[in-house]
Amino acid sequence: METSMLADISNEALSDEYKARDTYQKIIETFGPVRPSVNIVEAERAHIQLLLPRYEKYTIPPPPEPDPNRVVVPDSLLAACRLGVEAEVANVAMHDRLIAKADLPEVVEVFNRLQEASRDHHLHTLRRCIEKRGKPGPVQGPHTTRPRRRQQFKNKGICYE
Repeated sequence: METSMLADISNEALSDEYKARDTYQKIIETFGPVRPSVNIVEAERAHIQLLLPRYEKYTIPPPPEPDPNRVVVPDSLLAACRLGVEAEVANVAMHDRLIAKADLPEVVEVFNRLQEASRDHHLHTLRRCIEKRGKPGPVQGPHTTRPRRRQQFKNKGICYE
C-alpha cells in the first residue's frame, strides 16, 4: 500500500474518531455525565489509541488534534442521540470505504474493529436513548457492571478487583 493512501485513510479514520470524542465530551459538558455519552466517549478515546500506533509503525506523521470547540451540541439530549445515530451510520459507511482501500491486514483489522464498535454497540445504545425519548440512564463507573453480569464473569473466572 502506498504511504500516501495509508496516510489518507488513516487520517480520515482518526479525524472521525476525534470528532466523535469531542462531540460526546461536549454533550457531557452540556447535559452532565449522562449515558450513553459517558460510555461512548471512553470508547472513542480507546479508538484513537488504537489508531495512533499505526502512524508510528508506518512512519506517517499524525494530523494535529482539532479544536474541540468546533463541534456544536444540539439543544436536547434526544436531539444529541439522534445526531449520534446519524454519525454512527456514517461511520459504518466510512469504514466500508476505508476497508475497501486498505490492503494491509493489520489496518483492515483495526478498521473492522472500529466499524464493529459503531455498528454493534454505539448504534444500539443511541437508538435505545431515542426510544427512551432522550431520558438518560443511570451512570455507572467505567468498570462497573450490573450485579447479575458481574456474577456471570465471576463464574467464568474473570475478576474486576
